[in-house]
Amino acid sequence: MLLKEESEVLDEMEKDQYEKHHDFTTEENVCCSQTENSSSQKRAFKTETANLKIHMNIHTGEKPFTCLQCGKSFTQKGSFNRHMRIHTGVKPYTCHQCGKGFTAELNLRCHMNLHIGEKPFTCDQCGKSFRHKCGMSFTDSNHLKNHVLTHTGEKPFMCHYCGKTCSNQTSLKTHVRIHTGEKPFTCCQCGKSFTVKLSLERHIRVHTGEKPFKCLQCKKSFTYQKDLKRHLQTHSVNTLQCTSV
Repeated sequence: MLLKEESEVLDEMEKDQYEKHHDFTTEENVCCSQTENSSSQKRAFKTETANLKIHMNIHTGEKPFTCLQCGKSFTQKGSFNRHMRIHTGVKPYTCHQCGKGFTAELNLRCHMNLHIGEKPFTCDQCGKSFRHKCGMSFTDSNHLKNHVLTHTGEKPFMCHYCGKTCSNQTSLKTHVRIHTGEKPFTCCQCGKSFTVKLSLERHIRVHTGEKPFKCLQCKKSFTYQKDLKRHLQTHSVNTLQCTSV
């Protein structure tokens, strides 16, 4: 009888210890679970904060990612990386039907429409269909019609001097000046004339001393973009020389 009572006491003690151990491990699991959830929430919060900061660049106009090759800046790193492929020549997206490579996936998708013949984008004005969408908007219907010609490739305006065709009347008018010798844009400083306004604006920098194209590596400035591009090649050569040494 005494042995039976002692056995029951031992059983009770073991049961009690098991329950305490079970409670401890359960609490430990709960704590670990809470810690893991807390870590996940912190990581998610950091990611959301980073995404918000990048998104705010769109509103603030801040462009922290700058190309050292040409000086162009971007609000997002993804856009910067895609741009760099222009300089590096990397084309990671390849058409499996013809082997042509592209720097961006969107360009590959538009290209694939050539093979399958799909024209998913329809003009609300005339009903014509196109393989890709540019998203441009116009307040003048004539401007829209002229713009649509750039997508269709149609060039209905012909030069009567040489037979060259243009997509719009303005381009034809500018082209004809080559034949007529007309130069309606004149520099007030030196009297030199130009066939197009853009050429005059570039020329004016000679007088004003404006140098809007700056090298981000050595801070040297240039009047014309072509001079900056030529200058950037000297940095590339120097880099190659340093690497070879």
